[in-house]
Amino acid sequence: MEAHLAALAEAARRTRESAPTIAAWGRHLAGVFEAGGRLLACGNGGSAAEAQHLTGELVGRYRDERQPLSAIALHADTSATTAIANDYGDHEVFARQVRAHGRPGDVLVCLSTSGSSQNVVAAAKAAHELGVTTWALTGPAPNPLAALCDDAVTVEAPTVATVQEMHLVLVHGLCAALDDALGVSA
Repeated sequence: MEAHLAALAEAARRTRESAPTIAAWGRHLAGVFEAGGRLLACGNGGSAAEAQHLTGELVGRYRDERQPLSAIALHADTSATTAIANDYGDHEVFARQVRAHGRPGDVLVCLSTSGSSQNVVAAAKAAHELGVTTWALTGPAPNPLAALCDDAVTVEAPTVATVQEMHLVLVHGLCAALDDALGVSA
């Protein structure tokens, strides 16, 4: 336990350098929502849970009351996900949904601890084709997803668990930055 907490503290110290990026993402996302756009999010396993956590905070609320915001966790529609996997293959489960739901000016948040998940990379490529802004939360750089996306925060940490824990911190930071940009009281 001590080693895990020490690794987490070190990852948090390093990730603190990403605060200006997360603040800029929050400001950008406020403009997207004010213009009627939406956020899409995707990931596998624990990253899917983080993607759904993010969209839940936006459709619900983070801390204070505000209007619900349009946000979709692409893995959460199990019927669409399983049908797409069956008919087109696992690598298309997110990309096909990005093509269905994404509009120019929207944002896709891609979460991957490895940064090399084939279906998440394919989603980012599909988003680029549509004019959807792509942001990645990944583990250590370099990785294909961070290189592909419009912007990325990479977490330098020794284990997947620590990367995922830092992704939750970053998700909450994005929610706080967004609420600040929207003028939601803290």
